[in-house]
Amino acid sequence: MSDQRVVRPTPISGFPEWTPQVRAVEQRWLDHIRAGFESFGFASVETPSVENLDVLMAKGETSQEVYTLHRLQADAKDDSDARLGLHFDLTVPFARYVAQHFNELTFPFKRYQTQRVWRGERPQEGRFREFTQCDIDVINVDSVPLHFDAELPRIVHRVLSGLDIPAWTLNVNNRKVLQGFYEGLGIKDPIAVIRAVDKLHKIGDEGVREILVTEGLTSEQIDPCLALARVKGDGPTVVAGVRGLGVTSELLDEGLDELAFVMNDLADLPEGDVVADLSIARGLDYYTGTVYEASFDDDPGYGSICAGGRYEDLAGQFIRRRLPGVGISIGLTRIFAKLVAEGRIEGGRVCPTDVMVVVPNAERRADALRTGELLRERGFNTEVFHSTAKVGKQIQYASKKGIPFVWFPPFDEDGEHEVKDMERGEQTGADPAVWDPRD
Repeated sequence: MSDQRVVRPTPISGFPEWTPQVRAVEQRWLDHIRAGFESFGFASVETPSVENLDVLMAKGETSQEVYTLHRLQADAKDDSDARLGLHFDLTVPFARYVAQHFNELTFPFKRYQTQRVWRGERPQEGRFREFTQCDIDVINVDSVPLHFDAELPRIVHRVLSGLDIPAWTLNVNNRKVLQGFYEGLGIKDPIAVIRAVDKLHKIGDEGVREILVTEGLTSEQIDPCLALARVKGDGPTVVAGVRGLGVTSELLDEGLDELAFVMNDLADLPEGDVVADLSIARGLDYYTGTVYEASFDDDPGYGSICAGGRYEDLAGQFIRRRLPGVGISIGLTRIFAKLVAEGRIEGGRVCPTDVMVVVPNAERRADALRTGELLRERGFNTEVFHSTAKVGKQIQYASKKGIPFVWFPPFDEDGEHEVKDMERGEQTGADPAVWDPRD
C-alpha cells in the first residue's frame, strides 16, 4: 500500500468548471459569439494572462482585486515575477497591446478578445474569481466616430438575441450627462458622485444619499442627483426629462446630444431592448462618455451581464499619441453559470466522436486504424477503440459516450464493412470511402 498522502478533491470557490456535456454547450456559445463579432469586421487578438502591475493599476480602483505572481520556490533575490499580476479585465491589456503594436495596426482598429480574467474578490452568486469575458473594442488615433458607440450595442443585441437566455435589457447612458449635470449643480467632485450613483441598484436611494452627505453635498444638490437617476426611456423622453430638471452646462448639452445620437441610431431594434437609463454610471474611472450595462429583466440584482463604455485616452500612459476607444464586454461565465445553476442548459454530447471503429482482434487492428484514418479524412470525428476487448464491451463504451455510429471493419479477409446506427439500432453494410449517415 502506498504511503502517498491522499488529497481530497474539492471545488475551489469562485473558479467554475463544467462537465464535458455542459462544456460542449459553452463552446457552441463561444463559436456563436465569435461569429457575431466577426460578422461586423472585428479581428481576434489575445494578450498574455499577466501584465506588469504598473499597467494593471494605472487606471481605476482595482488594486485590491489584482492577483500577483509569486513562484513557490522563488529565490529571495529573484524578483523577476514580483511586478506581474493576472489581468482583471481585457480593456487595460488591450490598450497596452495597441500602444506596443501601434505601427503594425490599421486604424480604427476593431478587435475582439475572448479570454479568462481574474479578480480577487469574495465569490458569490454571479461573481467569480476566474471567468471568461468576450470583449469588442474600437480604438483610433485622436478621435473615435460616435457611430461606433451605437454599433457596439447593436452587435451585442445580435449576439445575445441568438442565445437561449432569459429576457434582458441593455441600458445606455453618457458620463458627460452625469458629470455635466453635477457640475451644473456646483458639485466640486463629480467623479465621487458618479461612484456613489453607480451603487444605486445595490443600496437604493437612501444608501446613495448617505454617501453623498459624507461627500459634503447639500439636500439641494442630492435631490436633483437622485431625480436624474430616475430618468429613463427612449432618446427624446430622456432628453426632455433631463431638461425638465432645470440644470444646465455645456458638458451636459454635449452628453445629451451624444446620448440622443446613439439612441436614435438604435431606434430600429425591438422596443425596450435598448433603453437610455441615467442611473447607469459604471464605477471605473477610465470611462468618459457613453456607458453600457445590461441585466436580466427578471433578476436585475444578479449583476450586469454586459457592460462597457467610451474611454478617451487609456493607451496614453504607454505612447505619446492620443488613442481613444469604446468597448463593450459580454460576461459569458456570469450568464452561463446562472443557466447551469437553474438547470436551463441542456447538455450536449459527452464527446465529439461521430464514429467509433471496433477492433475485432489484434490481427485486424491495422485494418481498424486504416478505416479510422479514412473516415477522418472524410470529415468524421473518429475514435478507434483502444483495446481488443470483447465486441460487446466496445459497443457498451460507445453507448455510454453517446457516440452515434459504431463501425465494424471486416472480421476476416472475406468479410465486409458494416456500421451500426446506435439510435435506431440498425446495422447495415457500408463502404468507408463513400458512406454518408444522411442516406
